[in-house]
Amino acid sequence: MLKQLNSFIRTAFLGGVTVILPVAILWVVFHWLFHRVTQLVQPLTNLLVARSQLQVFVAQLLAIVIILAFCFAVGVLVRTRLGAWLFHALERSVLRVAPGYNLVKEIVMQVLGAKKSPFSSVALVQLFGNETLTTAFVTDEHANGYYTVFVPTGPNPTSGLIYHLPAQAVHLIDIPAEAAVRSIISCGVGSQPLLAKYLAARTKQPDP
Repeated sequence: MLKQLNSFIRTAFLGGVTVILPVAILWVVFHWLFHRVTQLVQPLTNLLVARSQLQVFVAQLLAIVIILAFCFAVGVLVRTRLGAWLFHALERSVLRVAPGYNLVKEIVMQVLGAKKSPFSSVALVQLFGNETLTTAFVTDEHANGYYTVFVPTGPNPTSGLIYHLPAQAVHLIDIPAEAAVRSIISCGVGSQPLLAKYLAARTKQPDP
């Protein structure tokens, strides 16, 4: 009886934590993000409060909407022939020489999905010329047919080694990068989809 009670209490507690903790973390993240954004738009917020006597919270929301609308308007402008020409001229003559501009642009484009992430292509690679396979991410493709791949180490996928391999040693696997990362973090647990895709592709290849 006591054992069942302890099991019930433990299960109920863990169930409550799994429900409440993600919501709490999400709320903290959104609260932090809103605070940072409102700090960035504070000059515009102060101007709106002074000119229109709006409440601070309403002015903050309005300032964010104005900035988003401005970004949208600029995006529409640069899609026109004249706007694109003006932007490229400004980028070539001024922005390209600004320290850190290219790095920031690359990060923003990848975060917003405007540019393919270098870690979005998953592959199984043969590093040693035999049947040994290693999970990797394709980071670059070259005109001579070679691939540059990043082979992460488990359970920490942020560290690893870079290899330059011929195409025949790189087997692209059509699975989400997140699934590959999870298998790396778990030291190989959950790798079955990787191998299944690889073996399925091999069976479809015609015999030489």
